[in-house]
Amino acid sequence: MAAQDVTLGVDIGGTNTVFGFVLETGTCVAESSIPTQSGDPAERLISRLHERIDELYRPLAGRYIMKGIGVGAPNANYYRGTVESPPNLKWGPVTNLAALFKKYYDVPVAVTNDANAAALGEMLYGAAKGMKDFIVITLGTGVGSGIVAGGDLIYGADGFAGEIGHTIYDPHGRECGCGRRGCLEAYASASGICKTVLELLADRREESELRAIAPQDLTPKIIAGAAGRGDPIAQEAFEVTGRILGLKLADSVAHTSPEAIILFGGIANAGALIFEPTKRYLEANLLNIFKNKVKLLPSGLKEGNTAVLGASALIWNELRKKK
Repeated sequence: MAAQDVTLGVDIGGTNTVFGFVLETGTCVAESSIPTQSGDPAERLISRLHERIDELYRPLAGRYIMKGIGVGAPNANYYRGTVESPPNLKWGPVTNLAALFKKYYDVPVAVTNDANAAALGEMLYGAAKGMKDFIVITLGTGVGSGIVAGGDLIYGADGFAGEIGHTIYDPHGRECGCGRRGCLEAYASASGICKTVLELLADRREESELRAIAPQDLTPKIIAGAAGRGDPIAQEAFEVTGRILGLKLADSVAHTSPEAIILFGGIANAGALIFEPTKRYLEANLLNIFKNKVKLLPSGLKEGNTAVLGASALIWNELRKKK
């Protein structure tokens, strides 16, 4: 039996780096992870990663041929193959991540941020399969976005296009991690919905099971559980989050007129609790020519290895362009 082509998908996070070998069909044949150790230089991470990748690949070598490497990383620049001043990683202003991988592997390497990788993953394997115009919004520690128009991911002039999470909802609002005020990320991220709960608890007098949770222990999963049990504060937190997210997504629709917006990860796992208000406020704020045209969808990627699939989709997409 002839050996099958695979790519290596790598997702570098502040805590863990996950990686795996993926067929062009989206089947992950093997995957693993290592601690990122964010205080170490990038060179040390890639050296440790190389050792673990070799361990994972060794028993596969006769059956699979690695054709390329796709890397998702924070503040990654697709054009330059660099990571620039990444949050939660002490790597300095510019790290040429593609070059570091090239020291160990003589295959094509492509680098982008995790939200762009997620968008390509949805296009190749998930909810956007067959679509040419869509937006993926990642609702996690931050709010990321990948925008596809005409079948191509939009990178912009400098490689950093698609920062919907850092468009402004309220210029006098909450301080965002980027240093500005009122960004969507300050409201629709994991920490954002927790802050909304704390504000509601301070402003309202209803009984709520969330009053017994220490602020530092509060999570979107806890909030979703309480909302599912009818807790009024938890339910209102999702209503507020959906209102702000729907409003900002209506602005995004005006820019690219997507067929669909896909909510990915984190808060999106709350299902109807976030989808229903977001859809309602999206429709309420759309220009008339866009109303009832844009689908709001959950991710179609398999849970557990979504980051690996997204990163692998990046390099499969590059290899397809060269055919």
